[in-house]
Amino acid sequence: MKKSIAMLALSLASSLAMADGLQALDAFLQNVRSGQSSFTQTVTAPERDGQPGRVSRSSGTFAFERPGKFRFDYLKPFPQQIVGDGTTLWVYDEDLNQATSRPQQQALDSTPAAILSSATSRASLERDFTLQSGPAADGLQWVVATPKATDGQLRSVRIGFQGEHLAALDIEDSFSQHSALRFENFEPNAPVDAAQFRFTPPADADVIHDAAQ
Repeated sequence: MKKSIAMLALSLASSLAMADGLQALDAFLQNVRSGQSSFTQTVTAPERDGQPGRVSRSSGTFAFERPGKFRFDYLKPFPQQIVGDGTTLWVYDEDLNQATSRPQQQALDSTPAAILSSATSRASLERDFTLQSGPAADGLQWVVATPKATDGQLRSVRIGFQGEHLAALDIEDSFSQHSALRFENFEPNAPVDAAQFRFTPPADADVIHDAAQ
């Protein structure tokens, strides 16, 4: 009887731990140094004149390696690459053959990319975000991250974890536009080729450098 009660208590404690989004965030930051996955993204514009906002969908692949390296390859509906090498952030539009660069730290402070690729502890995130656990939903543990800066473009971020696996990002910007990313087949600590975090614009590309760089 005592053994059964002890096992039940351990099971309950484990369930409560998994339901805590902040604990899932801690495990992700401490144990997952790199990763890759495919993703889908749904962007919903705010309502206008009582009409539902326009919805757009895209998909592609994602990879990161701490500290500070990441890559989004948008494949549909049109190809685009976003590459951060730890120093410079590149955005390349293949259809326009146009590449834009800017200092990465300046571009990514207080953004979801900082959570995924730069932060190594909860304390480092709490310099820019107020963090709290959200209610478990859709089989995920959620963290709500609210930027401390009130003059930025980001209003809130919800991060969903399945154990230590990154599963979802829900982002609301200052214009009330909502972006929902869902990561599929996430591979934590997968070997990632360092070459994919280096970007060289095509020789004939139109290259724009941010004036602050």
